Amino acid sequence: MKQLTLLFSIIFIATSSFSQNFSDTNRIKAHLTNITKTSTFRTFNNIALLNKTADYIKTEFLLYSDSVTFQEYQVQGKTYKNVICSFGTENEKRIIIGAHYDVCDKQEGADDNASGIVGLLELARLLKGQKLNYRIDLVAYTLEEPPFFRTESMGSYVHAKSLFDAQKEVFGMISLEMIGFFKDEKHTQDYPLKILSLIYGNRGNYITLVKKFGSGKFVHQFCRKFKHTKSIRTKKFTAPPALEGIDFSDHLNYWKFGFSALMITDTAFFRNKNYHEEGDKMETLDIKRMAKVIDGVYKSLLK
Repeated sequence: MKQLTLLFSIIFIATSSFSQNFSDTNRIKAHLTNITKTSTFRTFNNIALLNKTADYIKTEFLLYSDSVTFQEYQVQGKTYKNVICSFGTENEKRIIIGAHYDVCDKQEGADDNASGIVGLLELARLLKGQKLNYRIDLVAYTLEEPPFFRTESMGSYVHAKSLFDAQKEVFGMISLEMIGFFKDEKHTQDYPLKILSLIYGNRGNYITLVKKFGSGKFVHQFCRKFKHTKSIRTKKFTAPPALEGIDFSDHLNYWKFGFSALMITDTAFFRNKNYHEEGDKMETLDIKRMAKVIDGVYKSLLK
């Protein structure tokens, strides 16, 4: 009996250790619920809810890291906050992984972009205690959406500029921008150019690594590692920044300062027709495949 009990204990410990190295769909659902199921919306003029969301993110980050801070800045007389969580702080060279927590208008913003924020929260849990070759900063941005998109009021612009001004050594940046919407049916995937459907197909059943030409060493290495994990069906999309959608997220501000950066996305409005609409709810997301995206990022960071 003692031998049998010992055997079960070993199996339980091994299984628990194994599961800790992968995203937890129950945690993902809980985070999505806490962030999106609110009575009001995470818009730029709802400072109270933005602060509540930032506090939630910081509280979760603190479960896994001792290095968690707010980066506060002023816009039109109001204070907005990025939330930064760091791992491997003994390393000089760093990798930034970011996502924005604000929404465009009166929508829950489950895919855009609670999905990216939840990706950061799960990465924090997975990265705790890991030996890292780089410093990794997980950054939750504010003010990505209109009316501040493409302005210096974007949280990602403020963060990127702070790194540039301080001459920090940035190896690269990843923007998690809408990572939870997938469709297997035909004709569920659009493109900025119709001819691209002949190359990439018309089913929205993959995640996309979006980069510009000449995007740098980090992006090249990360894309190779991510695809090699085989966590999820993945397609790489390389184009000039002028092509519609290529720079539609926070990575654009790191490009402005010369950093190697890419976007991981389900392609937003080219697939998810709930984009910036009331229908962008967590019930529309594919939690299992979203978890696989997070797993792919995590595995790539450890390689």
